[in-house]
Order: sequence, then C-alpha cells, then structure tokens
Amino acid sequence: MQSERKWGGGTILVLVVLLGLLALATYVGIVGWQMGGEGGGGEAMSTTGYIAMAFGIIVTLALGMGLMGLMYYSSRHDQD
Repeated sequence: MQSERKWGGGTILVLVVLLGLLALATYVGIVGWQMGGEGGGGEAMSTTGYIAMAFGIIVTLALGMGLMGLMYYSSRHDQD
C-alpha cells in the first residue's frame, strides 16, 4: 500500500520562505559582486584578499569535515 503525501499549508509556507531567502541571497550576491572592480566604481580585490578568502574557505571546509568525521566516529562506536 502506497501512502500519498499531501503538502499542507505549513510545508508550502516553509518552501516559499526558503525560496524567497535564496532569491534574496542571490540578489545581494550579484549586486555586491558588481560593486567591486574597476567597472563598478570600487577597487579590485588585492592578492592578499584572495589569499585570505582561500584560507577562510579551506579552514571552514576542514572544520566541517572534521566535525562530520567526529559525528560518524561517535555513531559507530556507540558514544551518542
């Protein structure tokens, strides 16, 4: 017997809010990206800025992977 899932008002509301936040984040990202550089009136990012951004991305990914690894480790060794 296959159960049909019906979308309630709460599910639709959550989806609408999340899609709205995604659209807002996309808009802010595009506008913010266009403000920099020579064409937008701002200054281009320096090499130091790119190095700092790469370092932040690497540290954030390492932290996320480390925490996920600890979660799986504790789950497999019954230390939840």
